Amino acid sequence: MNIKAFILGSIASLLLAVTLFGQTQIKPGRAVTITILGVPTEEKSRFDGTYPVSQSGNINMPHIGEVKAAGLQADELSRVLQATYKSRGIYTNPTIQVLSSSADTLDKQVVHIGGQVRRPGPTEFTQGLTLYQAIQAGGGPTEFGSMNRIKLFRNGKQRQYDMTEAKNMAIPLEPNDTIEVPQKGWLGK
Repeated sequence: MNIKAFILGSIASLLLAVTLFGQTQIKPGRAVTITILGVPTEEKSRFDGTYPVSQSGNINMPHIGEVKAAGLQADELSRVLQATYKSRGIYTNPTIQVLSSSADTLDKQVVHIGGQVRRPGPTEFTQGLTLYQAIQAGGGPTEFGSMNRIKLFRNGKQRQYDMTEAKNMAIPLEPNDTIEVPQKGWLGK
């Protein structure tokens, strides 16, 4: 066997292995890491993270709720997410990257905190976590953050809470909830 044929054969085998590795299907009980480009910074920090794939094969995405992920390849899920966010008018031109995990399970569950908080991004979910506690885990609101109009996104639905009212401080959270602390309006609220 000559060297040239050996090298070409090795390169072809390597390319095939890389292609097959990149084409593994997403499985229930695993996780995917998702990043987004082409959106505002506060949206990116709320969006980027690791998402567990439920036993039913779904992931819970900010603003749109559950999306079927199991059985898809990472690049297929990227296209589905991009198309969904565009068609619903949430983002105009997102670029979404999905990486499938190699771990068998994902034990850590999170809530996503964004907007006018000091440390936006995923925060570990624990049983009994409240809306107020999650905001404080994100470092609390910045000087520009309004606690009067906190938005909670769950399963594609949005609710708004006034955190200056004691009854709203105890709102229980669920894994993968998304919280947005909006900017104060011109009246300072």
